[in-house]
Amino acid sequence: MSNTPYLPSLPDDDARRAAADELRGRIPGWGADLDPAARPSGQKVAFEPTGAHWDFPARQPEMEFREKSVEHSMMTPVFGTSAPLRGLAGMLRRYSYKHFSEGRAAHWLLLLGADRVDAIEAHVHSFVTLRPDNPITETGVISEGKYNGIASRFGKNRADLRHVWLDPIIVAGPWVVAGWALYRLVRPRRT
Repeated sequence: MSNTPYLPSLPDDDARRAAADELRGRIPGWGADLDPAARPSGQKVAFEPTGAHWDFPARQPEMEFREKSVEHSMMTPVFGTSAPLRGLAGMLRRYSYKHFSEGRAAHWLLLLGADRVDAIEAHVHSFVTLRPDNPITETGVISEGKYNGIASRFGKNRADLRHVWLDPIIVAGPWVVAGWALYRLVRPRRT
């Protein structure tokens, strides 16, 4: 197997591909849909050459570290830069991409944890802005009374009724704990 990155198509793709018999022997089930006549959509799909007219596409410049799977030797020629890594969440994402394959659960669990850390960082950051988060309006609690939210929960066999009692704990719990911790921190010490 070559170390070349996955790219949609290159002019010399055929030279890089291993022989079908070698792949069939190495990978169970490889080539099951190789024959177009055996595919359900085989009669509808027209197989044409890719038409790639370049050896390698122009690369987007990397201004800063971008997360890349350990399975690939380099970044794809074009990649997203809309959400650069930052803070503790960025450190967790970098660690996940640097140390774990995308086939490992640890990779994805670290990314999920980084998402939670990113949400917490965003909440904390909102307190130093002119418009901090408002947990009452942002959770939709007010709309429950306005738009028939409470009545829609009864008699409809909704699956979320089993855990509806947990919702206030999950939504308000962290705010109550943070308020209590802030009170304990700021409260003057009695001697």
